[in-house]
Amino acid sequence: MDRIIMITGATAGFGRAIAKKFAANGYNIIITGRRKERLDEVIKEVSGYNTDILTLNFDVRKRYEAEAAIEGMPEKWKNIDILVNNAGLAVGMSHIHDANVDDWDRMIDTNVKGLLYVTRAVTPFMVARGSGHVFNISSIAGTDIYEYGNVYCATKSAVNTLSRAMRIDLVKHNIKVTNIAPGMAETEFSLVRFKGDKARARSVYEGVDALTADDIAEVIYYCTTLPGHVCINDLTITPVQQAAVGHVARRQE
Repeated sequence: MDRIIMITGATAGFGRAIAKKFAANGYNIIITGRRKERLDEVIKEVSGYNTDILTLNFDVRKRYEAEAAIEGMPEKWKNIDILVNNAGLAVGMSHIHDANVDDWDRMIDTNVKGLLYVTRAVTPFMVARGSGHVFNISSIAGTDIYEYGNVYCATKSAVNTLSRAMRIDLVKHNIKVTNIAPGMAETEFSLVRFKGDKARARSVYEGVDALTADDIAEVIYYCTTLPGHVCINDLTITPVQQAAVGHVARRQE
């Protein structure tokens, strides 16, 4: 088979855009997600490209489900060149003392434990081949902490740390690890965080030319086009109007 990329959380946002970008450039793609109907939509969107597609319908939070899905892939699909750990979310905005603990569990289980489960299942294939590239989608919130962000920021800080640890563990196997830290990006992110409140989600991006999912897909693709001896370790990406999480130069509408 030609080169293979596996993308978690490919049903929306960054993951969906990454799948389309790499399919358009001749990669065979493995797309994973909880929502089968969304995976089917992605298949239709990339059907015009000369690419093979494998869908894995599982929840990254469920360790044994993730392990079984990945281990059960046909052997030819296990030659994964690129893994994009994209599945992640923010949910809720509360202070520590009055937070919904279920929100905490959902973020920790997805953003940290889910990333680890998938990485543990996929990287042995790369180690056996002596090559590969892992992308972890973090956030500027991993280093720029803000009020109400507590546990979400903590999970993305963990992704930053895990990216560095993976780089140390995998470097002797010729495996690249790139940590991508986006700033304000207009996807379903805020809609999920605010639990379906569309007006509140829209207000986040008012007066800002925010990043798009396609922007992130372009950057990740660029990183994969560099010479084999070059690895971009950490990449922070923000809109021009954003200097920090809480410092955004909004246009007056």
